[in-house]
Amino acid sequence: MVTITFPNREIERRALAFLLGRFSGRVLRSGEHLVPEAALEALADQNIPFTVKGKATYEQQLAAIRGTSTPPVQ
Repeated sequence: MVTITFPNREIERRALAFLLGRFSGRVLRSGEHLVPEAALEALADQNIPFTVKGKATYEQQLAAIRGTSTPPVQ
């Protein structure tokens, strides 16, 4: 998974509409998106601008799966 961002909300919506159903991914609270590397080429082919922040860390991927809050341990 790779962390990417989009320059503005309009482009982000267009990108999400394109990616939906084609690739799995997550949107983080920070506005960053976790997408598979194959999605980068697909976005570029559609002339959708984005910035690659780097490889997603294990913690980012885990937080995206679990959500931001975890239940307390009793």
